[in-house]
Amino acid sequence: MRISELSRRSGVATATIKYYLREGLLPPGRATAATQAEYGEAHVRRLRLIRALIGVRGLSVGAAKDVLDVISEGKSDTHELLGLVFGIWPSGDGGGKGTEEEGDGLGVDHLLAEMGWTVSEHNPAREVITRTLHTLNSLGVEYGWRELLPYAALAEQTATLDLDQLEGPDDPLEKAERAVLLTILLEPALLALRRLAQEAESTVRHRG
Repeated sequence: MRISELSRRSGVATATIKYYLREGLLPPGRATAATQAEYGEAHVRRLRLIRALIGVRGLSVGAAKDVLDVISEGKSDTHELLGLVFGIWPSGDGGGKGTEEEGDGLGVDHLLAEMGWTVSEHNPAREVITRTLHTLNSLGVEYGWRELLPYAALAEQTATLDLDQLEGPDDPLEKAERAVLLTILLEPALLALRRLAQEAESTVRHRG
């Protein structure tokens, strides 16, 4: 297909496709003339993934290229691929270790040890949890890692469901796209389910 058809099939503007080609996010098509090339289904799938990484996941062009390079080189297993997609960079570029203090009772490391989870020290979720717990305590709400354990157990079940939905596709491009769409896009719906459940439980407790 020509670039105009590729644009129509992928929903990506021709000018944007040319930009992705220049930046190396999209491999060149098969040259048919000095200024023309043919593109295939692999280009359509790759453009869908680029849109998911940049438009949905919110990665920069450079970060998206890092993910795509690893996929293209075929050097990543599923675990490494998901780590890249979720922003857990093995090099440490994607986030630092949290600011938790040993012995303050708020440390994420304590929670991880209790749950038996093996988690990268670069996972940005560490800092999010630590910062949230410190904020709660600074506002007079005594809340530590132990109070999070029941939620962690529920999160573990959710993670199992998440990963189950990623089983199946062998194409790393498709697997990466599903990882973005089925995790990032589902997050608002999961939060909405929590709100619905809270109202239902409140009705049972206070209006039943």
